[in-house]
Amino acid sequence: MLVAAAVCPHPPLLIPELAGAAAVELDELRAACASAVSALRAAEPDVIVVVGGADLAGTYGADAAGTLAPWGVDVRIGEGEPVLPLSLSIGRWLLEREHLAAAEFHAVPSDATSQNCAALGRRLADMAGRVAMLVMADGSACLTEKSPGSLDPRALPFNEAVVEALACGEVPELDPARAAELWFAGRAALQVLAGTGSSLNGDVLYDDAPYGVGYFAVRWTE
Repeated sequence: MLVAAAVCPHPPLLIPELAGAAAVELDELRAACASAVSALRAAEPDVIVVVGGADLAGTYGADAAGTLAPWGVDVRIGEGEPVLPLSLSIGRWLLEREHLAAAEFHAVPSDATSQNCAALGRRLADMAGRVAMLVMADGSACLTEKSPGSLDPRALPFNEAVVEALACGEVPELDPARAAELWFAGRAALQVLAGTGSSLNGDVLYDDAPYGVGYFAVRWTE
């Protein structure tokens, strides 16, 4: 049974060692992510799982680690083999900051169908005991003229609709093709959360686009 969830973004610059002098610009987001993740501990779960988008599907155990070497600084996250994709590496980093550990890490392909995502969500929610989930999900990268995907007028209402739903403890059905057009990287991971069928209460702790990419931090609690 899912008893808590946290939704956080996964930009490499979230890690201060990589951000350098620009680290202070994301201090508010880091604090919001810390509050969202700490809510997982407060729920007293028996198991924590992390879900994030990636190029390929993959399931990793508790010892899996990550590295940010592809983004310019060889910051290691965890002591195992650095096999985690970016989203799950940042997820592990967020958990370790709060002295928490995940039992499993799940990479979900960005083009995964909603049905497959929902099936994974149901399976994770049905794990034995109390389950908490950390969902790594970036919003649209088409929100401003300086966004990585350039400005798309459809992006802001799409992004806002997702955040509004999360605030109500819900995840809207997200069209994979439209999400891809709007560079909405968190689509698949959020559809996994939707598949849990939870009825938790939502609370948005952060919602902004400091680099033209939608970043939101949300906690779901009983």
